[in-house]
Amino acid sequence: MKLSPDLLLLGQAPRLAWAWLIRIGALLGLSTGLASSPASADAPAQRIENIVLVHGAFVDGSSWSPVLEQLIEMGYHVTAVQNPLTSLSDDVSATERVLQRQKGDVLLVGHSWAGTVITQAGNATNVKGLVYVSALAPDSGESTIDLLNHLNAPAMALAPDREGLLWLDSPTLFHSVMAADLPIAAARSLAARQQPIAANSFSTPIEHAAWRDKPSWYLQTLNDQALAPWVQQAIAQRLGATLHSVPSSHLSLLSQPEVVARLIDEAARGVPHDKDHRPAKTMPIPQP
Repeated sequence: MKLSPDLLLLGQAPRLAWAWLIRIGALLGLSTGLASSPASADAPAQRIENIVLVHGAFVDGSSWSPVLEQLIEMGYHVTAVQNPLTSLSDDVSATERVLQRQKGDVLLVGHSWAGTVITQAGNATNVKGLVYVSALAPDSGESTIDLLNHLNAPAMALAPDREGLLWLDSPTLFHSVMAADLPIAAARSLAARQQPIAANSFSTPIEHAAWRDKPSWYLQTLNDQALAPWVQQAIAQRLGATLHSVPSSHLSLLSQPEVVARLIDEAARGVPHDKDHRPAKTMPIPQP
């Protein structure tokens, strides 16, 4: 089923001790070694100190709060963007305003729809690396709809209202699609305070994909009912990203914030400082 600009289709389907984080990671059963990596225990001489977090559709900047708090405890300077979700251009502008206020290099992080946003906004010269959390990442000249159609992503329909906005305000649907590993009460609260997104945002192409020039990391959420895990894997392969996975819903930043924060910390310490990044070649798209 093809996506059109008038119909969005979503894929179905304080300081914390490092030892404590390692135990949490082990309990979560991460297969990628994220929580047991020694990189954070023995901090390198350099790391990116400024972290900018960008939220996706149907939530707001507060969705990053648990991760933000973890990163602040790790000593980072963290800012969460409040996207208006009125267009790709508006979201990119909101992100760029925050980037302009940072003093020094930045690691730019996007969840879900915000992957598209950081793919464009990440061209700012102070952005040195990109982290995609179960996120979209179109190529240069490609829109989000183009990306999903190209990947033959499995889909369900959300029709825009008369203002051209898309909503996911059914608590039951929000819970099953976005946050199945959160209590239903939490999903009800998230659905009630969500921000809708303009449907035409998904048809606007990226001018230049920042991931073509900058290193990237990707967190694949294995129990995701909003963006199929195999679609996420295909996106990560196309980016040439460092790929980690976690058994969570689409909103891992709320259900497993320790894991998300740990990945961001790894990326902040892993951005190359003395050599150019050479993105991997486009990989074949895996099928489910």
